[in-house]
Amino acid sequence: MNEPHIWWYVTRASSVIAWVLLTGSIVLGILLSTRVMRKVDNPAWLQDLHRFVSGLALIFVGLHLVSLMLDEFVHFSLAEILIPGATANSTVTSIQAKTIPVTLGVLALYLMIAVQATSWFMNKLPRRFWKGIHYSAYAALVLVMFHAGFSGTDVGQLWYKSLSIILIGSAAAATLIRVIVGNRTRPARREAAAVTPSGAAGGTSAKASGRTAPNELPDGTTRMRVSDVRVLAKGVLGLRLVPVAGGNLNVWRPGSHVTVYLPNGLERQYSLCSDPADRDHFDIAVLKKRGSSGGSKWIHENVMVGTELEVSLPRNHFELEPASDYIFIAGGIGITPIKAMIESLPPRRKWQLHYFGRSRTTMAFASELEAEFGDRVSVSAADERDTDPDLGALVTSTTAQVYCCGPESLMSSVAAHVPPAHMHLERFVAVERSAAEPTSVVLNLKKSRRSIVAGADESLLDALVREGLPVLGSCEKGLCGTCEVRVLEGVPEHLDSIMDDAEKDELHIMYPCVSRSQTPELTLDL
Repeated sequence: MNEPHIWWYVTRASSVIAWVLLTGSIVLGILLSTRVMRKVDNPAWLQDLHRFVSGLALIFVGLHLVSLMLDEFVHFSLAEILIPGATANSTVTSIQAKTIPVTLGVLALYLMIAVQATSWFMNKLPRRFWKGIHYSAYAALVLVMFHAGFSGTDVGQLWYKSLSIILIGSAAAATLIRVIVGNRTRPARREAAAVTPSGAAGGTSAKASGRTAPNELPDGTTRMRVSDVRVLAKGVLGLRLVPVAGGNLNVWRPGSHVTVYLPNGLERQYSLCSDPADRDHFDIAVLKKRGSSGGSKWIHENVMVGTELEVSLPRNHFELEPASDYIFIAGGIGITPIKAMIESLPPRRKWQLHYFGRSRTTMAFASELEAEFGDRVSVSAADERDTDPDLGALVTSTTAQVYCCGPESLMSSVAAHVPPAHMHLERFVAVERSAAEPTSVVLNLKKSRRSIVAGADESLLDALVREGLPVLGSCEKGLCGTCEVRVLEGVPEHLDSIMDDAEKDELHIMYPCVSRSQTPELTLDL
C-alpha cells in the first residue's frame, strides 16, 4: 500500500466496476420483470442474481468513495463526498471545476441507497411506494452515466469509450424492451373503460357483494374480470382473470396465491397456475369441495365469462428456490402451484414431476403436462394401480430440492423421507397442532405507542382488529399468511401451517389469527 498512486488505481477500478454492476442490475431487473427470455431463464435465479449484483454495486460505490478520501492528490473530504455541490469550495482546482458531474454522482449514491434499503423491506412497504422508489434506479443509472462521462480521468481512452458505448447501449436496449413489453396490454384499458362493472355479464357491484364500500377491501386489491371459464377435470373449474383496467399485473413468483373476494362475502385463497411470465392475466383452478360453505360452490354455480371479482396482490410462502435439480410431488388440486413452477423453469433444468390422484378424470392438467413434458411427468391414478406408491423410493437419498403440495397424508409421508433443508411444502388444510391452554396476552404496539390485552377467549388478530390496528385477516386458519406481523420482543407460540417455526423465528414474524404467545407479553411492530 506504499505505492503513491494505489488509491488512484482503486478509485478508477471501483468506479468502472460499480457502473458495470449497476447496469447489470438494471438489465437483470428488466429480464425478471418482462421474462422476454422465458425459454432459457429461471425467475428464482434471476431474482437472486439481481439482488446480489445490486448489493455488490453499492459495495463498490462505497469502495470508490473511501478511496477518493484516501487519495493524497485529490483527497476528497467527507462533506464533499456526501453533500451535493460541496466540491465548489474545494481547494483542488480540478475537482472544483467538476462540481456538477460530482454532484450528479452524489445524487446517484442516495438514489441507490434508497432503492437498496426499500428492497430489503419490500414486503412491509406499500406496493406503490416501493415500486416508485425502485423505478428511481433508472434515474440513478442516468446520473451515473453523466457522472462517469464528465468526471472520469479515463474519458479520452479508447477502452473507456468502448465500454461506455456497451453499457449505455445495453441499458437503452433493456429499457426499450421494458417499455415495449409494458405497453403490450395498454389497448385493453380503452376496452375496459367502455364496460362498467354493473354492465358486465355476471358482474357484481360493491353493494351486491355484501360490502358497503370499496375501501373495506385491503389495499392493493384489483378488480378483475373472468375472461375464460373451462372445465379442467371433474369437479375442477379453471378461471382466467384479467384486470378490468387493463395493463400488466404485478410481477409474481411461482408458488404464489391470491385471495379472491366473493360477492357472497366469503374470501378464498387460490394458487396461481399460469406461467409467471404472462403478465396480463391470472389463472386459477377451483376444486368444488364436498360440503362447501359457499366458496368453491358459489364459484362453480355462479361464475361465468364477464363476472367481475376483487382479487388481492399475490402472496408467496412457497417460493421456488434456485437449484440444479427438482422433484415435484403433487396430489389432486395441489398440482396448481407446481404447474406454475414447472412452466417457469428453463428447458434444460433437471426436474421430475410425480402427480397422484384418485382418477385421471379428476386430475387437472394431467394430459396437458404429459403431452408437453413427456417422460419428465409421471401420472399415477389410484383407479389404475394395484398398490400404493412407494413415496420413499422417489425421494430417499436425493440431493434435489423437493416441492410437495396436496393432501396432508401425502405431504407427511414425503416429508418423513426428506431432510428439512430440501423439503418445501404448501398446505391447503391447517395442521392440527397441540397448544397450551389459552391465556390473556399483553400486546405492546411499538409504532402505536400503546398496549392492548388479547383475552383468552379471542385470537390475537381479533384483539388487534378490535382496537383498530391495520392488520388484515383472511383465512383465519393459519394458512394464507395475510395477517403476518413482525415480532420485536417476546416468544410467539406458532400454531399456523405456513412455514417451519424455526424459519418464522429467524424472520421474527408470526400469524396472529391462530398463533399465541409463550410469554405474558409480545411486542409487535405495529
